[in-house]
Amino acid sequence: MTKPVLYLFGSAAPPVFDIADAVTNAQNRGFDVCLGLTPTAARWLAPQLAGLERLTGHPVRSEYKMPGTPDVWPMASVIAVAPATFNTVNSWALGLTHDFVVGVIAEAIGKQIPTVTMPCVNAAYVQHRQFERSISELREMGVQVLYGEGGFQPNQPGRGGPSEYPWHLVLDAALEMHDG
Repeated sequence: MTKPVLYLFGSAAPPVFDIADAVTNAQNRGFDVCLGLTPTAARWLAPQLAGLERLTGHPVRSEYKMPGTPDVWPMASVIAVAPATFNTVNSWALGLTHDFVVGVIAEAIGKQIPTVTMPCVNAAYVQHRQFERSISELREMGVQVLYGEGGFQPNQPGRGGPSEYPWHLVLDAALEMHDG
């Protein structure tokens, strides 16, 4: 029996530096993990990319593949988007698929692939009215958004630490979505 495939997509927020631990945690929960990163997150993690590929057994992707080339990843059973930045959340909700991660997760809605996301934004960003609209829009489209009570709680700018990011919540949700 093959393992369920988790697409784990990370944006450029400080918790992305702990994504190797999240991958290991997901693997310990029985997932075959394929890791995708926004272009900035991939640049931040450039020194770690080869190790992340060894850890997952799959190429780490941050760019669209060329038309006509085969996909190098197995089909997703479930998708987790964490950390999801202000830019990722808003781009996704608005359908602005300028990068690989947002393109895949936007398409996942139409493909009905179970998807969970947990933002990582500070309290200043959430004052922008579009953010709450985007959260609502994603929820209405069937995305489980772990934000607010029982999910990510914004902190004041410069006050949160990557170690405080509750990775376990998004991985618990992904496992529940797959088993559910």
